[in-house]
Amino acid sequence: MNSTQQNQQLPGERETLTEVLEFHRETLARKCSGLTADQLRLRAVEPSRLSLLGLVRHLTDVELGWFGRILSGSNTPFEYWQADAPDGTDFEVDNADADEALRLWHNAYTRSREIADACESLDTFGVDEPTGDRYSLRWILTHMIQEYARHNGHADLLRERIDGRTGD
Repeated sequence: MNSTQQNQQLPGERETLTEVLEFHRETLARKCSGLTADQLRLRAVEPSRLSLLGLVRHLTDVELGWFGRILSGSNTPFEYWQADAPDGTDFEVDNADADEALRLWHNAYTRSREIADACESLDTFGVDEPTGDRYSLRWILTHMIQEYARHNGHADLLRERIDGRTGD
């Protein structure tokens, strides 16, 4: 190891977690870029309801739930999830407005970033009001990385089906 390598500051845990989550958000955005609304609505294979647009809608509510409701403690409304439809409406995309869904997702993750940045440490806790369960920012960031990574795998297959494009 040379002296330049020894003097380089490695990113800390918080920076690493937030950078990896941002990478996954950007990956999903790339998977959706350059596609028409109809292509974004295209389902993987019957009977699955999985589509790129459905993933965007689903992750919008995931962002709103973990950051907007649990971590910030606000009563942030979900965009697609409904109590009377426990499976949600996020994957019901036949008549969904793709531009609006992408805008809502962008707004949700931008707000999530702001909420996370305002936390003093990774040990800042939020509470899931219905259950009383407590979650640290560390846990939420790790969970969100897992959530995006899993769905980006789906997105990769969907994008390959649409136009053959693969990779992150």
